[in-house]
Amino acid sequence: MILSLSIRDFVLIDRLDIEPGSGFTALTGETGAGKSIILDALSVAMGHGSDRAMIRAGQDQSTVAVEFSPPVNHPVWAALIESGIDASPDETLTLKRVLRRAGPARAFLNDQPVSAALLSEIGDLLVEIHGQHAASSLMKPSSHRRLLDLFAGNETLLDACASAYGLMAEASAKREELEVEHAKAIEQRDWLSEAVDELSGLGPREGEAAQLTERRTLLMQSERVTEAVREAETVLDESGVEDALARAARATDRICRLPGFEASEDALPVAARAAAEAVERALIETREAANAIGQLERLVHHDSAELDSAEARLFALRAAGRKHNCDPDLLPDMLVSLSKRLDLVEAGEDALKAARKAEASARADWHQAAGKLSDARKAAASRLEKAIARELKPLKLGRSVIRVSISPLAEGEGGPNGIDRVEFDAETNPGAGFGPLRKIASGGELARVSLALKCALAEAGSALTLIFDEADQGVGGAVAAAIGERLISLGQSRQVFAITHSPQVAASAAAQWLVEKGAGGSRIRGLDDSSRQEEIARMLSGAEVTAEARAAAGRLLEGA
Repeated sequence: MILSLSIRDFVLIDRLDIEPGSGFTALTGETGAGKSIILDALSVAMGHGSDRAMIRAGQDQSTVAVEFSPPVNHPVWAALIESGIDASPDETLTLKRVLRRAGPARAFLNDQPVSAALLSEIGDLLVEIHGQHAASSLMKPSSHRRLLDLFAGNETLLDACASAYGLMAEASAKREELEVEHAKAIEQRDWLSEAVDELSGLGPREGEAAQLTERRTLLMQSERVTEAVREAETVLDESGVEDALARAARATDRICRLPGFEASEDALPVAARAAAEAVERALIETREAANAIGQLERLVHHDSAELDSAEARLFALRAAGRKHNCDPDLLPDMLVSLSKRLDLVEAGEDALKAARKAEASARADWHQAAGKLSDARKAAASRLEKAIARELKPLKLGRSVIRVSISPLAEGEGGPNGIDRVEFDAETNPGAGFGPLRKIASGGELARVSLALKCALAEAGSALTLIFDEADQGVGGAVAAAIGERLISLGQSRQVFAITHSPQVAASAAAQWLVEKGAGGSRIRGLDDSSRQEEIARMLSGAEVTAEARAAAGRLLEGA
């Protein structure tokens, strides 16, 4: 409900702060005092139409802020999360609008800048305005289906329908995907068959191209290796290094064998032994070098035929890789992929048939769920029409008929909410024909029809604050009393405001505010029992309040 309403520099209002309570509150005052201005200000704060003309004369901007305290389970919190607004059910929710003479109007939700459209969406979840010119949710055909479902208690059927629709949509998406893939595969059938045959004949192996590249490089260098090996052998053979080192080894060995040299530690014997060891090592290394060169020669394998074969195979793999735009070493994977696509052409029809069958089954399930929902709506529509008729008669609208029209949506327009278009139609005079509620000519009738609908729908709708603008226009006596009774009833579960000129309606309210126009602009004040009796007496008698009017006002208050 509304916790507070703050208005600054709006039309005739200089400064106004209101903290309403729960239940039914009546707003009264002389014509032109500013009652409708307060309603206009609230509408602006909720994101509805605004104009720079609403800014008070001589001021640069106007500000309207309204604070709410929605319960934790109210749908407004889910809407805020979906819109990316940081808000917590532990806190209050403030809608604010700033109108500026220079620049566009600005909208805020808990001080976070938002669009006017979002502010309107959130505001409509919190407040319903019913009046001669206000387009409440009851007047919007887009909300009628939801209101009927709430009246009927169709939550379980709605969930089942939405679930079935989701499964059908999933099955349809899978079928469409298979159809696209199958169509592409059919278009490429000949190419796929040729490509698979070609790659199968080529028989690429994993990593084969890399191995062939390495082998080809070795084969191309084998001739040069052979030439170098033979040159090394020739040099060793022609140089006579091994013979020279052998003679040197024998000579140094003779020195070491001279008497007194074998174990002596004198410098000459030690040097002789070192020289002999060095020559021996050189001889051994030379012989090992010759053996290593000989081994290298045996390993060198230059085969022109093998080189030609490796090159031919490698070039074939590379050509296939270029054709299929992939690395030659990935050709085995490409063969698998192309084979699967070819299989889809040859065997995909069965999968497509299965997908179509699954979709048809899911569609039948959705139609069945939507049919049950439709039947429940039709049954509830009859009950709702009777409930509305009961409310219309005491409101002097007994000649009016409200019809809940349910018609099937066009093929393809159905969805998670079923296959029905729901709209409340009205016939204000017998034989005049039915038309949309929003096109009812009389403003007073529109406000009273809204009241009747709201009473009949009872708990339907999310708005916990209801505002009725002159629902009593043009009526009095028993009809005004009936309006008051219905406002009292609605006030038991909601916060209800009624702008009224009817003393009967005002007397029915749990609280009454008086809107007055003074030198500084419009102001509003709550009335105690005494001042309330005086105001109702003014409403009964006009400018001059008589004792009889005061007595009648007292009786109205006592009766209420």
